[in-house]
Amino acid sequence: MLRNHTGKSAFTGFILTLSLLAWCAPTPALADTVVPPGNRNIEQPKIPGASVRRTRAGRTTFDDKYDKIRELLATDKSLIAKIKSTARTYGIDPIHMVGAIVGEHTYNVDAYDRLQSYYVKAAAYAGNSFRFGYKDESIADFVGRPEFSSCSGDSYRLWSCRENIWEKTFRGNRVGGTSYPDNRFSAVFFQPFYAGQTFGLGQINPLTALMQSDMVTKKSGYSKLDENDAGEVYRAIMDPDKSLAYMAATIRRSIDDYSSIANVDISNNPGITSTLYNTGGSAQRAAALKARGGLPEENYYGWLVNDKLADLKSLL
Repeated sequence: MLRNHTGKSAFTGFILTLSLLAWCAPTPALADTVVPPGNRNIEQPKIPGASVRRTRAGRTTFDDKYDKIRELLATDKSLIAKIKSTARTYGIDPIHMVGAIVGEHTYNVDAYDRLQSYYVKAAAYAGNSFRFGYKDESIADFVGRPEFSSCSGDSYRLWSCRENIWEKTFRGNRVGGTSYPDNRFSAVFFQPFYAGQTFGLGQINPLTALMQSDMVTKKSGYSKLDENDAGEVYRAIMDPDKSLAYMAATIRRSIDDYSSIANVDISNNPGITSTLYNTGGSAQRAAALKARGGLPEENYYGWLVNDKLADLKSLL
């Protein structure tokens, strides 16, 4: 048998060399854990009291509101075609968009009888002169403070950073002589009319639209939104066509956040994407999931989407 100068066999040296090469080779990235279809909860999680009170005040029921938005989708073939087309642009299954629309109009608002009503509502808002701000401080002046100097990047990273600083530094605190409410950034600075701050077919709030603006500009070609032009922001989220783009971008972002942060694939579970559409904060929630492990669970809103999935898929 051949031997090297150490007395060990050449064969043994060959094996050691192969082992070293294998150790040095890059390790393939682990595949995302796929969230299976269906609900993790047997029974629907509790519906918030605000949603219950709002529905009672409208002298209707959740079942009636579900039937109404389902009927609108079932009879508007043009809208369904637009949903499918937009979903393709953003690389998502259109069922995610249908689920979000149904959830919003079942639990948060009533659907208009026809799509044209959303355009009429948009035109009404477009005629108003208003701005985003808190008391006498405009949003531009607020985010111009030195506390926000570290925020940069695309619109999603920029506004997410600003929202995080609001939570850590300003929310419920007195800063620079001004006392700020203990409330969400979007509620304090982005609702110039009244308590409700989500609008349009996708029930999108202005801060969400600003966050997704770069993605929407890149994929759909719409002009980038400017926080100093509140009227244009509202026109974008009230226009059904544009609203669909911001909705798809929001869903796309939540899928990407869960994949990149938690290594979890939620793209096959519309109940989970609908839950995140309802709650927001997909990056923070993905980070929390990574820390605790396991699979994400649907809330009351996402539970309905999964429970009605066969019915909703029939619309497509």
